[in-house]
Amino acid sequence: METVRTQALTRRFGDLVALDQLSLAVEEGEIFGLVGPDGAGKTTTMRLLTGILEPSSGEAWVDGLHAVRDAEAIKDRIGYMAQRFGLYPDLTVQENIDFYADLYEVPKAGRGERLERLLAFSNLTPFRRRLAGNLSGGMKQKLGLACALIHTPRVLFLDEPTNGVDPVSRRDFWRILYQLQQERVTIFVSTAYLDEAERCNRIGLLHQGRLMACDTVDGVKGLLQGALLEVRCESPRRAAVLLRAAKIGNVALFGDRIHVLAEDADRGRSSVEAILRVEGLACHGVDVIEPTLEDIFTSALPSGAA
Repeated sequence: METVRTQALTRRFGDLVALDQLSLAVEEGEIFGLVGPDGAGKTTTMRLLTGILEPSSGEAWVDGLHAVRDAEAIKDRIGYMAQRFGLYPDLTVQENIDFYADLYEVPKAGRGERLERLLAFSNLTPFRRRLAGNLSGGMKQKLGLACALIHTPRVLFLDEPTNGVDPVSRRDFWRILYQLQQERVTIFVSTAYLDEAERCNRIGLLHQGRLMACDTVDGVKGLLQGALLEVRCESPRRAAVLLRAAKIGNVALFGDRIHVLAEDADRGRSSVEAILRVEGLACHGVDVIEPTLEDIFTSALPSGAA
């Protein structure tokens, strides 16, 4: 069952096309990741799906409701955690959750039990009386998630929820998301972290407002045509410049290694070794490797891959 669906969804701000003909579908109980760099259109997509913005053209549905015509009704069925979630620093953890419970008109009957469950769920019980302004970045994000869940939404929208959060807190945050998924909550999350994208059931790669690919992580990786070579050599920065100038394929520097996307593995390896030999740079190895999502972003996808 589709919980989120968009059809040619487009949003313009003057001459800027922030989102261009986005069409995708997200199944119930799925963790779907919208992945892309800053300015790709992730936040615009979130605001369109949650009824905050109206599209310039195209349509969207959330939990069977139209994102424009049923915008008010959608708000009762979703939780939305923006990049800068509206926590009140001068209220305690519990007071923040109570405040959002009032906003969502959560019935008083059973509210206490739900609050206790959310505090335990997010490991915030020991900090329930701490001011939100005194929480660490990771705990603030978990409090924001608890506030977004107080009314038991069917669909959860998270806009770069772990941006700037330490690795341990990011891991804890995702543990909570997996628990929510077991309860059949549909999670639509945006991120610029490619390692986080690996945690999603499916992902959509967004670049300059356009959907480049939409599939499982392995499916997206499979879109990369050709052979990906990892080059270990002397002076990798200089070598990368030389290989780009030779136009033997897409070249990207990854620390002390160089990734080259070549049409053919054997011909690519021979070309790399010959170029480095002519320039007097020692080559320590050229191996065929499996692509990562970062390779997808740094290499041109085949025409029509999305």
